[in-house]
Amino acid sequence: MRPSSREPKGPRPAGGPHPNKIDPEKTAPRVADGTEQGSAVVEFTFLSLLLMVPLVYFIITVGQIQGGSFAVVGAADQAAKVYAAQPDAASGRAAAEQAVLLALADYGHPAENASMDTSCEPADCMAAGSAVTVTVRLTVPLPFVPFSDALQLNASRLSATATQIIGRFR
Repeated sequence: MRPSSREPKGPRPAGGPHPNKIDPEKTAPRVADGTEQGSAVVEFTFLSLLLMVPLVYFIITVGQIQGGSFAVVGAADQAAKVYAAQPDAASGRAAAEQAVLLALADYGHPAENASMDTSCEPADCMAAGSAVTVTVRLTVPLPFVPFSDALQLNASRLSATATQIIGRFR
């Protein structure tokens, strides 16, 4: 009979298993004292927390800044429209400030973080054809920082400007 290509040529070792057979004792993972079992789960959990917590905080911060940018654009636009609809400059400024506070409150930003400036071109704000410009500035604090009042840790300072032309007919 011819020897098969799977079987080794030459004499077989006496008393041992066939050389092509798998010995389960030799292929099982070796653990010296059992302390290495489960360490991959611990390492994965630790590294995922180490990497995910800053990533989630970054996403929340960017969301706060984006919400703040929406708030200042909307506040400036509404303030300019409200200012232009008032009969005089004093009531226009008061109405514009109220519009800014309301728009910022809709986005969850407190009034103490915002400021508003108005300017007119030409100097008479209520003359027909005058351009009323309202600038709103907002400071967005870092989220989840309890001591930000004392240190003023801010994520961003945002501003937006809107201009409204005073109409001839009211």
